[in-house]
Amino acid sequence: MSRYTEASCKLCRRETVKLFLKGSKCLTEKCPVERRAYPPGQHGQQTAGRGRKQSEYAKQLREKQKVKRMYGLSELQFRNLFEAVTHEPGVKGTNLLVALETRLDNVVYRLGFASSRKAARQLVNHGHVEVNGRRVDIPSFKVLPGQEVRVAPGSRENLSVKVAQEFASRGQPVSWLSVDSEKASGRLLERPTRDAIPINAQEQLIVELYSK
Repeated sequence: MSRYTEASCKLCRRETVKLFLKGSKCLTEKCPVERRAYPPGQHGQQTAGRGRKQSEYAKQLREKQKVKRMYGLSELQFRNLFEAVTHEPGVKGTNLLVALETRLDNVVYRLGFASSRKAARQLVNHGHVEVNGRRVDIPSFKVLPGQEVRVAPGSRENLSVKVAQEFASRGQPVSWLSVDSEKASGRLLERPTRDAIPINAQEQLIVELYSK
């Protein structure tokens, strides 16, 4: 499977919105989206602000790319996830966002144990995360309501975890998660609703794109 190896901030600039791929840097004046609010590339600055009307397909594609990149998934992973949620009852777009939010790597990020989703994925891959007391090293693992997610006891002094917790303590966790910072653990209280998912996305455009 191919892996993106270029600068993460280029992805944010391409979508002209912060995707929060670099942790605390995204909230400082060093954020490239703040300093260069135009797409990367030779003609990025020249085309910025021209107000060219986008086609419906272009809007749908950009929205899909934005959300896919925000959660760090490949095209195949994202498409497979969408296909899986289409068989669930409810609104397809909301089901897609809920499936993304309840991935183990995203829950670790939301709990404040990693500074970005990429860092959370690495933490899971390296075996530093447990679900209900058992080690899980699959980032796409679906966390269910009632399950406890914690940093393994032997990994709680990990510097990256400590830094992430310090940064996360300045904000408020999402309502559908409970956090015990001292024990580096948390619990999924309930299936999140759309209103409780703090991302700016028009998920219906993604549904329209994949439904063609």
